[in-house]
Amino acid sequence: MRQLGSWVARAGVGFVQACVVAAVSMLVPAVWAAAVALGIWWGAGNPWSWTAPFVLVCVGTLALSRPVCRMIRFLVARWTATVIPAGYRQAGPVTRMSTGYWWNGFGYERSRRDAIMDQKWRTWWGDPATWRDLRFTGIAPLTAGVVAAFPPAAAASAVLALRLPVPAGRLVGALGLVVAVASAPYAWRTVEPVAVRFLRPSSAMALADRVEELTAQRADATVAQAAEIRRIERDLHDGAQARLVALGLSLATAEKLMETHPDQARALMRDARAGATASLTELRELIRGISPPVLNERGLVDAVRALALDVPLDVAVGAGAPLRLDPPIESAVYFGVAELLTNAVKHAHASRARVRLARDETGLVVEVEDDGRGGADVRADGGLAGLRRRLAVFDGILEITSPPGGPTHVRMTVPCESL
Repeated sequence: MRQLGSWVARAGVGFVQACVVAAVSMLVPAVWAAAVALGIWWGAGNPWSWTAPFVLVCVGTLALSRPVCRMIRFLVARWTATVIPAGYRQAGPVTRMSTGYWWNGFGYERSRRDAIMDQKWRTWWGDPATWRDLRFTGIAPLTAGVVAAFPPAAAASAVLALRLPVPAGRLVGALGLVVAVASAPYAWRTVEPVAVRFLRPSSAMALADRVEELTAQRADATVAQAAEIRRIERDLHDGAQARLVALGLSLATAEKLMETHPDQARALMRDARAGATASLTELRELIRGISPPVLNERGLVDAVRALALDVPLDVAVGAGAPLRLDPPIESAVYFGVAELLTNAVKHAHASRARVRLARDETGLVVEVEDDGRGGADVRADGGLAGLRRRLAVFDGILEITSPPGGPTHVRMTVPCESL
């Protein structure tokens, strides 16, 4: 009895899924059928009567191709957990030049609105994914759409046959219901192989996207490196360098006063010693900001635990086996955890935090959660955006869940074969 109930539930869910797939796949053919009906209604003998239906077919197909393909990807990912990358080209920034014109990557326009519209259409027409979507809207109705329409068509024919007064109508109706129920759990599944085959980006498109991604990552790494060099120069110039210059002047003055005013010379020597100690402390802090010694000596897990002791939070650090990664990845993850804990103190006003480091089949997974007020978002010039770019250099992913009121949960995933 339980198996029968499970089968009925599967048949019901499958019937609904088949109806959805058939409806989505047949949207573009429905527009074509409407255009043909409109042309016949206006008069099939008049050639000018087909102008409006032709325009309707072109506009309807172009307007519906991308939404239909997005819906198919969403349904496949929702029902089968198979994610099909979209591979659409992203429009670049629109920049105003010193001449007053707006540059959109293709040409100059007088206004920002015109530049964005021109960029939008040029990107859309030049995107190979646009023509891939148009091809799919012609293939899907003849493959997945026809198969998915089988259960609802069988059910509709069964209902019509049961209304006939002849005895054969009942037999045909019962047979149609059996066919509809038996095929419902499987008819919609054809959409997955068809979508995977015809909607995934081609190797050339994937390679072009990867090149663009690596170019952007290289630019971000160059900018970050330049900013880090400027920070180091500023810290050295304003801190240790100024103290060392003052130290040299104090020692030169003390040397001159040593015979005539020994008390003043000793005072200057004491000040010079204090300045040397302060300079040494600043240099150590600067080195710690570049590459923490504990990270190099004891590894990522112990470095994060040492970091947790310096944060004014109740931080619990959990880790499995000791993790030894490549030094650049360890540094990126360490400073990422430091950024997240700093945000928890400074912005979220949290009282407790939890850090978990683990590894899976692909690499390192780091989760940071705090009990703050939440509402964290990734701004273009914020620290989280910088952290995302820093991880992207290693193909890492940053996922943030921070509803208003908290808690904030951040997951960093970094592929690494050295684990």
